[in-house]
Amino acid sequence: MQCWADNSEGLEQAVEALRAGKLVGMPTETVYGLAGNALDGKVVASIFAAKQRPTFDPLIVHTACPEQAFALASSIPREAEVLAERFWPGPLTLVLPRRKGLPDLLSAGLDTLALRVPSHPLAHQLLVRSGLALAAPSANRFGHISPTTARHVMEELGHVPEVAGVLDAGPCEMGVESTVIGFPGEGRVVVYRLGATPLEELREVVEAVEWVRATDRDAQSDRVQKGEQSPGMLDRHYAPRSPMLLLERGEPAPAEVGPTGWLFFDSALDVEGPRELLSGKRDLREAATRLFACMRRLDEQPVKRIVAWKVPDQGLGRAINDRLTRAAEK
Repeated sequence: MQCWADNSEGLEQAVEALRAGKLVGMPTETVYGLAGNALDGKVVASIFAAKQRPTFDPLIVHTACPEQAFALASSIPREAEVLAERFWPGPLTLVLPRRKGLPDLLSAGLDTLALRVPSHPLAHQLLVRSGLALAAPSANRFGHISPTTARHVMEELGHVPEVAGVLDAGPCEMGVESTVIGFPGEGRVVVYRLGATPLEELREVVEAVEWVRATDRDAQSDRVQKGEQSPGMLDRHYAPRSPMLLLERGEPAPAEVGPTGWLFFDSALDVEGPRELLSGKRDLREAATRLFACMRRLDEQPVKRIVAWKVPDQGLGRAINDRLTRAAEK
């Protein structure tokens, strides 16, 4: 795998690779994605194979503009148009009825398709210059911690022949994935995955937005049974190799059982072992940006487990807690 610089030469190499049916690590404002031609069934299959991703988990398709995204849908609810007008380009994914003729594997055989218009300038240039709609799930092996730097992509997928390279644009600005919204009928607007677009901002535009926490297993299972499925709904995801214990805010540190890594939000306790601080300033945006990188650094240490605490459950804190909950041992 090559690591291409954030310049015109690197961009052209990435474009050539995509047009040749190869996969490319693409920076976005959220996390790095593993990008490939979304309209080529063989390329889509190679994304699943490279990530070792189960084929029942749909992909998100990235486009250069809203018009290109909506052209892949068979119908567009009014609420989707309103949300796109406010949040595109940006970290919001809309799950819409899909147009006929698209590869079935894109949407895991469902009648819907997840669509996003990223705001990262290099991702936008890649989409425009290639002229392609790009399927781009996170550029990591399935279930592992999402990548927020080019180095993370190299570590995760550097051995995969189908991945030609990664465009290195430095650390991702937001650090958690996009928020995923669906429209399952009867005027309903549902959050399938909370992410970098906070719930409060969504409700400023569409007041009656529904959201079920990742910890509500019965409600999540009920949605899947009804066919309300999208990227980011799996029970365990974003997980380090070391078992993670997740504690409520203010809960005392457990007795140490073997080497332990510690993940704190705003201040560190006096404990033994490697530790990471998400934000000494109590800044949830900074904490979101640092979350996956901090988890990776702890996971690289010789520890038997990682102990983390939830962050304040508001704004981006909800998305952070969602990722921690999915990463933790149940």
